[in-house]
Amino acid sequence: MTDISDKIKQAAFDSPQHKAMINLLYTNNRLIEQLNAFFKSHDITNQQYNVLRILRGRHPEPCNVKCIKDVMIFKAPDLTRLIDRLVQKGLAERKTCPKSRRELDINITEKGLRLLSKLNPEVKKMTDNLICLSDDEAEQLSFLLDKMRG
Repeated sequence: MTDISDKIKQAAFDSPQHKAMINLLYTNNRLIEQLNAFFKSHDITNQQYNVLRILRGRHPEPCNVKCIKDVMIFKAPDLTRLIDRLVQKGLAERKTCPKSRRELDINITEKGLRLLSKLNPEVKKMTDNLICLSDDEAEQLSFLLDKMRG
């Protein structure tokens, strides 16, 4: 295990909280880089994967753009374009909402469900390798991150 001080070649920090924030940002960046590389190898982005998981969670009910945007982990500045790409790949479908012609209903397709089923074991394996913590440590980290967000 390498201390963040060694990784970024900085011996002193303003406070333990400052060191923790730098460590969190550095670690987040490393995780994002590895996730991006993994999803790129499957011809999707981490934002697209996030949207597919949201749609699967609502399946068979449709979702609208606002619902997706509210719960996205990786916020996408142009969610409409991201959904367009999922539709072009056949992973999602979009229909006019019968209740409101201004809204669109978005559903995951069978192809999208198959892709997620294929990715699930690989994502779990990658997560276990990247997050090398015991169950108790992972729970403690989640608790501390929740506390940090307030």
